[in-house]
Amino acid sequence: MERSGAPQASDNRKGKPPWRSEGLPGTPGGRPKINWWRFAATLVIVYAAFFVVSSFVDSGSVETISYTEFTKQVNAKNVKDIYAEGLSVEGDLRSAAKNPESSESYTKFATEIPAFANTDQLDRQLAAGQVEITSKPITRGFFSNLLLSLLPVLLLAGLWIWIMRRGASMMGGGGLGGLGKSKAAKPVEAGQVRVTFDDVAGIDEVENELVEIVDYLKDPDKYRRLGAKLPKGVLLAGPPGTGKTLLARAVAGEAKVPYFSASASEFIEMIVGVGASRVRDLFEEARKVAPSIVFIDEIDAIGRARGGAGGLGGHDEREQTLNQILTEMDGFSGAEGVIVIGATNRPEILDPALLRPGRFDRTVQVGLPDAAGRTAILAVHTRGVPLDPEVSLDQLAKTTPGMTGADLANLVNEAALLAAKRGKERVATADFTDALEKLQLGAARSIVMPEDERTRTAFHEAGHALLGMLQPGADPVRKISIIPRGRALGVTLSTPDSDRYAYDEQYLRGRITGALGGMAAEQVVFGVITTGAENDLEQVTMIARGMVGRWGMSEKIGPLTILPNDGQQPQASPVTLAMVDEEARRIVDECYERAVQVLGENRDKLDAIVEALLEHETLDEAGAYAAAGLPSQTAATAGSRPREFSEN
Repeated sequence: MERSGAPQASDNRKGKPPWRSEGLPGTPGGRPKINWWRFAATLVIVYAAFFVVSSFVDSGSVETISYTEFTKQVNAKNVKDIYAEGLSVEGDLRSAAKNPESSESYTKFATEIPAFANTDQLDRQLAAGQVEITSKPITRGFFSNLLLSLLPVLLLAGLWIWIMRRGASMMGGGGLGGLGKSKAAKPVEAGQVRVTFDDVAGIDEVENELVEIVDYLKDPDKYRRLGAKLPKGVLLAGPPGTGKTLLARAVAGEAKVPYFSASASEFIEMIVGVGASRVRDLFEEARKVAPSIVFIDEIDAIGRARGGAGGLGGHDEREQTLNQILTEMDGFSGAEGVIVIGATNRPEILDPALLRPGRFDRTVQVGLPDAAGRTAILAVHTRGVPLDPEVSLDQLAKTTPGMTGADLANLVNEAALLAAKRGKERVATADFTDALEKLQLGAARSIVMPEDERTRTAFHEAGHALLGMLQPGADPVRKISIIPRGRALGVTLSTPDSDRYAYDEQYLRGRITGALGGMAAEQVVFGVITTGAENDLEQVTMIARGMVGRWGMSEKIGPLTILPNDGQQPQASPVTLAMVDEEARRIVDECYERAVQVLGENRDKLDAIVEALLEHETLDEAGAYAAAGLPSQTAATAGSRPREFSEN
């Protein structure tokens, strides 16, 4: 919310700033608000005054008379001259006469000739009275001529001023002719409810990192007395959807200070220098209302490391914008009270100058919430959702490992939509289950498969499920389905009971073996391999190459990182890369042999699961284990993400 009566991020020469502001005192808008009703009333009054004055000056001495009075004066030879245009006549008398209708004396008159009048007779009367006749347009008065002559000039001048002011505002807002103007920049309304830490859940350790910033903004003197200086910048790093933007707003809301929010991409434009100008405006405005918070989202868009070959256009503009941010942050004194909070998903690519002490002093990792955190997040997002008494948020949190706060908010919304669609008054457990299934597995497709393909799909999914049940330490099988969903003809879902953040070689080999279960089942039963294993092989290849090239789980390669995780080209010789591929193939071959062996030894259990699948199409955890004749197991170790083995 922008201030009234104080300098703004943009004055009359500039347009809207490319950032959103919240919590500033005063009225909204970057310029003084125009009272259009007062402007229109003033315009009407001025025009009416001009009309009255011009009517007095131009036509105050002209008397409007009847046509009968006009012919009477013509016959009396008292008409000196007339000016005619069509049927309208104006003229002068030789001597003053009195108008019978108004009893006013006049020498100048105006009248209208009726259409039925005998003009020939009138012409003879005018000739007999020696009246000088002029047939030309009636001469307008001085003010009328002045208005008509100046009106086009005034219109052009007004249009030119408007274009110049708009061009100046667009230059100030970023770019000639609006090339750089940010269309997404809208100030937050002052009446909008501010976010506090009560609206943030599941990341308590991150909140603790930011509490002292809030405390400093509330009572800076307590820290200044001891000579302490607040960190100038805090970088929030973590996966998308973990609540980085919400955290920044919560800090501002808790401290009750102005909050400026901008996306880093909004500073970058085609014209070099525009981004740096926007940065100067933003930080200048933040200083005026300090203490305040400046939040820059996706800062890696302009903060990536400099260097390499020089570029043109956008590259130079990005570096200039980054240099301006570095300069502005370095120009803060510790007592200004302006905190810069940045958010990024890729902290590893940021420029070192941006991360040094004195700029972004702290880097706070905002990770995925654990089970307790997911429960707290679900509690926040279900505040306004009427829940059935049977709904257990703790149990729901256990079935959603790896989900971010944004994912959980979407899950609650999808469940509410399903409940409303089904005509319910409350959201039940079944609604959450179906919503989770839709988000994780995709929407069901209504296609009719041939019976032989349906049977092959059942064996494929049963192979995944059975290996998951028999592998030591594997995640429990939650659901098996041969209903086509998304791109898959069938899905087997395994999710852990608890979160785990490190994986050993045995667990990863079990993941590979389970992923190859569908292909192995088709090989054991039908002696063929189909295209349904495409998604499975992608997972297998990724895990096996990671074991060899990143995690040191191959004796032949050793504890080396050959394949970087950031997508860059591997820094290794062709011989070493060939060894990585050879070792990955060895691991996959061993796991595939293990999968074929286990399924061959437990063919009766595989057939039982297939029979139940063909009958019911979908089996939950209890039904799947019952069909296989195995007790339902709870994994002692678990992965951080749900596993899906799907047939294309």
